[in-house]
Amino acid sequence: MQAKDRKFDEIYDVFALRIIVKNIPDCYKTLGIIHSLWRPKPDRFKDYIALPKPNGYRSLHTTVYGPNNKATEFQIRTEEMNQEALYGIAAHWYYKEGGNYEKDKLKQPRWIKEIMDLQMNIKDSHDFIKQVKFDVFHDRIFIFSPKGDVYDLPENATPVDLAYAVHTDIGNQCAGALINDKMATLDAKLKSGEVVEIIINKNRKYPNRDWLKFVKTQKARNKIKQFSKLSRLETIKKLLPKM
Repeated sequence: MQAKDRKFDEIYDVFALRIIVKNIPDCYKTLGIIHSLWRPKPDRFKDYIALPKPNGYRSLHTTVYGPNNKATEFQIRTEEMNQEALYGIAAHWYYKEGGNYEKDKLKQPRWIKEIMDLQMNIKDSHDFIKQVKFDVFHDRIFIFSPKGDVYDLPENATPVDLAYAVHTDIGNQCAGALINDKMATLDAKLKSGEVVEIIINKNRKYPNRDWLKFVKTQKARNKIKQFSKLSRLETIKKLLPKM
């Protein structure tokens, strides 16, 4: 009140209720029900679903004159929005993966845990972003597909690593790459923010075992070894005389 020079009668969220619903349409239906029961205060309605806050916060806020004409604030949001509000960007990522933050936070990747620790201890947004870049992502890169999908890869990852991150078949059929619309070799070291398109050869069935010399991700290494064995077995079968 002192910082914003507010009076007692200008404080509307002393008593507030939060309503969690299943989906976004239910948020607006609930808002309609509340406004039909109690008279809303017009200048105290905020639609942070249609226009989220810069930090990604989403919710509907409305203040109504409740019983005994007491000002009461309602916050209406989905469970996903609620987890985002409580736990930040890490909760958003984990909700999308189909998990529950409270139950499964021990299973989260290292970088998610590190972000959460920084988020709890650094309040200034500029310091937070600077520290995240240095402490968490200094050995990670983020690559865009032409469609705008983002892939998290280790530093010095190659187009082959990206191909296997997209899909095993894309990795096996990988024949070339366009980095920022320019042709590149399969062993090129990718950099954060680059747009990479994988060129495939549909006639290709198996990967090149030489790729093991430069790939960085364990997934790529495992798949190359797995399908290289299948390729050798198929070649041996072709060489064996038919009975």
